[in-house]
Amino acid sequence: MQKKILVTGAAGFIGFHLSQKLCANNWDVFGLDNLNNYYDLSLKEDRLNLLLPQNNFKFFKIDLVEKESIKKLFEEEKFDYVVNLAAQAGVRYSLENPYAYVDSNLSGFLNILEGCRHNPVKHLVYASSSSVYGANTKMPFSVHDNVDHPVSLYAATKKANELMAHTYSNLYKIPTTGLRFFTVYGPWGRPDMALFIFTKKIAEGKPIDVYNNGKMKRDFTYIDDIVDGIFKLIPSIPEPNPNWNGNDPDSATSFAPYKLFNIGNNQPVELLRFIEVIEDKLGKKAIKNFMPIQPGDVPATYADVDDLINAVGFKPNTLIEDGVAKFVEWYKDYYKIGKN
Repeated sequence: MQKKILVTGAAGFIGFHLSQKLCANNWDVFGLDNLNNYYDLSLKEDRLNLLLPQNNFKFFKIDLVEKESIKKLFEEEKFDYVVNLAAQAGVRYSLENPYAYVDSNLSGFLNILEGCRHNPVKHLVYASSSSVYGANTKMPFSVHDNVDHPVSLYAATKKANELMAHTYSNLYKIPTTGLRFFTVYGPWGRPDMALFIFTKKIAEGKPIDVYNNGKMKRDFTYIDDIVDGIFKLIPSIPEPNPNWNGNDPDSATSFAPYKLFNIGNNQPVELLRFIEVIEDKLGKKAIKNFMPIQPGDVPATYADVDDLINAVGFKPNTLIEDGVAKFVEWYKDYYKIGKN
């Protein structure tokens, strides 16, 4: 029997790459996406056009908030596994359009949980975010630390996803694993992310806004490393922790079949160094416009990934220089830069 897996957000950056890997490994992949216009729709469509020709990939254009459509899909297809990557992304956009986050990240996620409840799956893996660490300053960030001080609504919805998942793991024994992603980058990346914005503006000779005067640090993680980690985790079903203690609660495990993992590079890079690498790969200098830190942003992210290493042998091994080079090469090819 081939394994049936639902990947939500399949036309998105991580969902696209994960779907490619699953298809290549003979999984039956059911991709779901609402194809919204949060960023350039043609990029999503071009990703999807690479997936559609594969005979073990099937696409559904559904929004997570469409309760009846999600219910019907789960009832008809009876998935073995679910990876929920669909969400309204972006910290800064959550300041402008908060309702989009509640609809997609809370109501939408509830529909996925209900689908798993009424049509039991072996494992639900879902996207959380490094943004849940909020005001925490102890580095590296650990999944065993308290994360009760988010600094953006986006972060609050991702923390809520973890709490919702725990509730369903407890009540209905659904095995759930939350993944706190740390600044994912690479080919086919999101146009609202720093690498894409910087590459585009530097290539066009336009100034770039450098927040926190360049003193930001990010645990930039290459897409192939992220996908490898997710792929290894899907069949790794979380078990209740027999040593879990309510007097000293561990937030990363539970008496229920529930786990949380950081998925990052474990090597933070200062923003100015990141820009230097982009300049080097583009062969062009940036015009920098130094700015204060933006509301909702955190000055640094740094992932403790020991738990993920111990669980599935996760090993991020892409250097920032190599990852950025691959992105720039893709960008120039995709947008036909330097070609007649």
